[in-house]
Amino acid sequence: MATAGTTDVGETLGAIANPQRRDDAARLTALLQRLTGEEPRMWPGNIIGFGRYHYRYASGREGDTCLVGFSPRPAEFSIYLMGIYFPDSTEPAKLLLQQLGKHRMGKACLYVKRLSDVDQAVLAQLVELSISKLREHYVQIREPFARH
Repeated sequence: MATAGTTDVGETLGAIANPQRRDDAARLTALLQRLTGEEPRMWPGNIIGFGRYHYRYASGREGDTCLVGFSPRPAEFSIYLMGIYFPDSTEPAKLLLQQLGKHRMGKACLYVKRLSDVDQAVLAQLVELSISKLREHYVQIREPFARH
């Protein structure tokens, strides 16, 4: 399992055997990089993440994680959009998800088999909604990752 900033994103993308999935992963990487303005970094769980933020729950648990990210799983892409789960973002997110196209939702992520299955403009709006809500609710960490 990778730790943040220690595994090469290019190697991860290049290791995707299916050419169409590899192309989709590269396009998703470019989209998320454009929307966040952040370089992609590897996070634990084979997640390609962009930006980072520090969270602290009411329970006292805290840590750092990526602002937005995805994992190129064998069957589908897992896209992590934690900001769409805040009470003030669930209704706008539901409306966007109705327009997105073929997908399924998990507890903490959006699953998409192919980028051609979804409206990429709507996907971009979901990403932007998630990012804006995370930035409202948590302190954004801006220090760059250490280069090894």
